[in-house]
Amino acid sequence: MEKKFEGSVFNGFLMLFVTLALTILSIAWTIIGIIMLSDDKTDGLYLLFGGIALLIFSIIMMCGFLMLEPNEARVLTWFGKYAGTFTETGYYWVNPFYGTKKLSLRARNLDAEPIKVNDKVGNPVMIGLVLVWKLKDTYKALFEIDSQTMAPTNQEEIGGSSLKGIMQALENFVKVQSDAALRQVAGQYAYDDTDEKNSQEMTLRDGGDEINKQLEEKLDERLALAGIEVVEARINYLAYAPEIAAVMLRRQQASAIITAREKIVEGAVSMVKMALDKLSKESIVELDDEKKAAMVSNLLVVLCGDDAAQPVVNTGSLYK
Repeated sequence: MEKKFEGSVFNGFLMLFVTLALTILSIAWTIIGIIMLSDDKTDGLYLLFGGIALLIFSIIMMCGFLMLEPNEARVLTWFGKYAGTFTETGYYWVNPFYGTKKLSLRARNLDAEPIKVNDKVGNPVMIGLVLVWKLKDTYKALFEIDSQTMAPTNQEEIGGSSLKGIMQALENFVKVQSDAALRQVAGQYAYDDTDEKNSQEMTLRDGGDEINKQLEEKLDERLALAGIEVVEARINYLAYAPEIAAVMLRRQQASAIITAREKIVEGAVSMVKMALDKLSKESIVELDDEKKAAMVSNLLVVLCGDDAAQPVVNTGSLYK
């Protein structure tokens, strides 16, 4: 598990001054030693070797500087052993023999391209997601998954892969696991209601927040291995696959037409009933069963027809 680095850490500007001073001193000793050797003075040999040793020591010290911006971290290792994670923002110096690897803790987006999956009833659908994630556990990110060998071979610093390479490896890991989680969730539900008896079951189209919540849970389970935290995950694209899109569109249109017709007939019947009751209650005209049937038929044709009715005016007696 991730732990805070507890080793010695010094102010970077102070150590920069010390390193520069030692470098200047080593150069001075080296020059003086060469001059003394040219004058056949044996003490110059000690100054020469001392200057060279001090210069090498200064160069080694220069490898210990760290500069961290907000939401960045350095993972430190001591000859292969995990020593801790350093997250303090600023300019610092640590023992140069620590191996360091830089990681970004900032939030990142993944806008996954729609993939083809089969829903619960076997229909092929195209589904995509947008994911916001960030690194939470640097130890898991580096040592629980193979993020280092998946990174490019170019080295940003001594002892570690480049920041860009490691983060690209993590992005690839997130993409693969996101596709797997999306397929798992999509396979548990139908795209849309296909049967009235299953109309109460949740579907991908109307699941909304509940589907997104389950998707986040599946992603959390899969990405926790790499120390990654899911900030938000949502389905941003949902459609039938092209090979069945036209057929399903006709089915949806037919379903919509049937539903609309049911509403029209229901309204027409209530209007006809109201008209008959009104005529009977106010004694406007008395109709026998045959005339009522004819009136009901005519009203239903007028009210349920798609085109405007063309009335025929009867100028004769109603009872002839």
